[in-house]
Amino acid sequence: MGTVTLGVSIAVPEPFGSLLQERRAGFGDPAAHGIPTHVTLLPPTEVDESVLPEVEAHLTRVAAAGRSFPMRLSGTGTFRPLSPVVFVKVVEGAAACTQLQQRVRDESGPLVRELQWPYHPHVTVAHGIAEEAMDRAYEELAGYEAAWTCTSFALYEQGADGVWRKLREYAFGGGAVPNVPPQSTPVDEPAPTHH
Repeated sequence: MGTVTLGVSIAVPEPFGSLLQERRAGFGDPAAHGIPTHVTLLPPTEVDESVLPEVEAHLTRVAAAGRSFPMRLSGTGTFRPLSPVVFVKVVEGAAACTQLQQRVRDESGPLVRELQWPYHPHVTVAHGIAEEAMDRAYEELAGYEAAWTCTSFALYEQGADGVWRKLREYAFGGGAVPNVPPQSTPVDEPAPTHH
């Protein structure tokens, strides 16, 4: 068995995901179409293929303990000069993302790893491209806004072609994906009535 490169992230839902991916491609970022628009919870991490079932079981537990939370993106930021990245800022949901990524990397699980930089939830819109293009991304998306309720996260694997593919999605609270509201009543049971 070989190793696989995994990542865990929160997908930015439609229509925002595609729009930001197109913008990223438009800035000349060659990686744009190989990386779904996302907020990283676990950066690219190489693991032995044999631990995949353990990884999936761990992520299932993390998701079951999680709850949906509001996410809001607004404006741009950059990690330059430390790292050649321009991103859209997570202005709501950052604390929840931070807690979630800590649980994903928890010492009791199979995805323990040190981070190169302190965790900072963000949505990359330009990475490692010409400075002028980075500046353009920073300026053109400065007024960008998006909001949604985050109800799940997903496990991705990077292929030999450099493209990230979703292996599995994990809904918070142990619900099924796509989300079924937890308060729904099975059809054959009468709904409780309040007098």
